[in-house]
Amino acid sequence: MKILHIDSCALGDHSTSRRAGAALVSIMQEETPGARVVYRDLAAAPLSHVSGPLLRVMRKEWDAAIPMSAELSAEALLSDVLLSEFLEADVLVMGAPMHNLSVPSTLKVWLDRLLQTGCTYEMAKDGPRGLVKGKRVIVISSQGCPLSGMTPELLLDHQENYLTALFNFMGVNDIDTIRVESDFQPEQLRDTATRAHLHAA
Repeated sequence: MKILHIDSCALGDHSTSRRAGAALVSIMQEETPGARVVYRDLAAAPLSHVSGPLLRVMRKEWDAAIPMSAELSAEALLSDVLLSEFLEADVLVMGAPMHNLSVPSTLKVWLDRLLQTGCTYEMAKDGPRGLVKGKRVIVISSQGCPLSGMTPELLLDHQENYLTALFNFMGVNDIDTIRVESDFQPEQLRDTATRAHLHAA
């Protein structure tokens, strides 16, 4: 089993999503000896935003009118690496804390690198069609503080609905969202880890 583990919270050891994601991946490795993990910490090593020239390269629209500088070439190569990591993984474990009622900008930038026409989706006559099949996505969602009863429920679901819609757009329908609080217990994640093991078997 190939696991892609993504962290995006800027709070380091104080992050609930980081601790829960690490616990889940540890249980998955325990249940699937030999599982290979690729880890990216988007807060520690943030990606640059997708520029106009990079977007055109990613869309295969590049031409001689766009100077292929060393910086642009390096960013295009990095986008290819990030996309390959995602496509080659059987399971994606993604820490997605709520940050100002949305996902962290570092996570949004990573997602921007994945949405590439002809790679993760295509535009057909009847609308967009996802190209990513046979993948499991596990979203570790946290809000940082109890918000239930204090704000409209729509705000609590915002980042979760956004991520579900985005992965559905790419063709991924096997999505688990685990909402964790700071006092979560690692054993609460074991059922999810077991389902991931069965998915990849």
